[in-house]
Amino acid sequence: MSVSRVFAAVCAASLVAVMTVAGAPAPSKRKAAAPAGTSDVLPLKAVEKTLGNGLKVIVVPTGFPNIVSLQIPVQTGSRNEVEPGKSGFAHFFEHMMFRGTKAYPSEKYNEVITQAGARQNAYTTNDYTNYHTTFAKDDLETVLKIEADRFKNLDYSQEGFKTEARAVLGEYNKNSANPLVKIEEVQHDKAFTTHTYKHTTMGFIKDIEDMPNQFDYSRTFFEHWYRPENTTVIVAGDVEPQRVIPLVEKYWGDWKPGHYRVDIPREPEPAAAVYAHVPWPSPTLPWVTIAFHGPAFSDTAKDYAAMDLLLDLYFGETSDTYKRLVEQEQKVDALFSDNEGHVDPSLTGVYARLKKMDDALSVRDEILKTFAEARSRPVAAKRLSDAKSNARYALVKSLDNTETIADTLAGFVRYHRSFDTLNNFYRVYDTLTPDDLLAAARRYFTDNRLVETTLSKDPMPAPVSTLPSLAAFAPRSASAEKAEVPIVLQKTALPQINFKLLFAVGSQRDPAGKEGLAALSGAMIAEAGSN
Repeated sequence: MSVSRVFAAVCAASLVAVMTVAGAPAPSKRKAAAPAGTSDVLPLKAVEKTLGNGLKVIVVPTGFPNIVSLQIPVQTGSRNEVEPGKSGFAHFFEHMMFRGTKAYPSEKYNEVITQAGARQNAYTTNDYTNYHTTFAKDDLETVLKIEADRFKNLDYSQEGFKTEARAVLGEYNKNSANPLVKIEEVQHDKAFTTHTYKHTTMGFIKDIEDMPNQFDYSRTFFEHWYRPENTTVIVAGDVEPQRVIPLVEKYWGDWKPGHYRVDIPREPEPAAAVYAHVPWPSPTLPWVTIAFHGPAFSDTAKDYAAMDLLLDLYFGETSDTYKRLVEQEQKVDALFSDNEGHVDPSLTGVYARLKKMDDALSVRDEILKTFAEARSRPVAAKRLSDAKSNARYALVKSLDNTETIADTLAGFVRYHRSFDTLNNFYRVYDTLTPDDLLAAARRYFTDNRLVETTLSKDPMPAPVSTLPSLAAFAPRSASAEKAEVPIVLQKTALPQINFKLLFAVGSQRDPAGKEGLAALSGAMIAEAGSN
């Protein structure tokens, strides 16, 4: 999503329910895919096939010449790390997968990739790990061959395992120098009690430090999760499906499926709001973040898409809150939201970097006020229509090359191993109404779901750690704000006419520290004259 892309760009770092089988989402009733047409945000035709071993193959001719992008999302992320003391192994295997095999040791593997002039990398998230390579179409068979070999025959020594484990610890320490990475770590640890989203992709530090001692378990983790039924091979670019699918069958068809099953623990409904503070050891600008336990990703239900639009409308660069905090009052030099899609319900929220510590409370309250507003009344239909159009065409504009198309597809395919997921999601976008957004806001922006996290070198103002009810920030009803002052006429047999003006204001609306203001105003209006 565009909002998540913004979050990832700002971070510049890898922040990066009972469920089912082998990391796959629980089975659900899914709508039949609509035929490709004008409603599709990605109007390309794909050929899909599930091999006998469970591997899913998706071939997408993009129309761009000569280039092919291979994306291999594996439904294995930190979410799968259910064993106590064993967090961080999904990310660890992102590293280990470049260690090579007996047929293609790392030096030989890298030589093949270099000779092909390929661009290659991988990344790990909470829910999946994606391996991606972009290269000239003439090298398609070679790349498919060596990629299949490392997925089927990964080989590493205990010494190599320990070396990579120490490298992962170094990466953790490096990332921890980024305030946003540390915020995410503390935020999730505080917010979750049961679900594996409690730890980030990197894992708990105590588990990372112990990782060099877990050689035997590493073999077990790989055998459990790196299996064809958890994996999709996406081949996009200057390709012909009738050639690609036989090649995938040739090199990947003998990959043995697994039989491992696990239940991911469901997070219970939060009992109350939580607050956590991250003390920072060196000078840095303070951060205030407000998050809520939000919905899981869905390409059929409305809540996740509604949340995406709510954050854009209320905290995006065209929102009143952004203009006020960043442009007008200039209390904040960075304000952005994060609604990254997850298989299970996770956090969705807003991050603000302050210029001065003195503004921490007022910025926190302004953000809470905005969330309270979002659940108090529907957004204007025109604003919603514009936001939906902007989200759709921002995505379309970005899909200007094969690699971006393939990468975007991987981020959606990984949920259900289906090409249709991307287009289905944007069909849900198109159906959203102001009432849908209001319903989602009222469902998720609640006191018990609130998670506040701050970071600073110096102590935060004490009131920041006290979490007020959102009801305290609820705006007056629209009818009260728009009500006209009534004029009440009193008619008698006497010749004079008496009239009263009734104002819906009294001492209950006096600001703190200015008690008596309503009475004073009334006296001034009643007794003062005019020019």
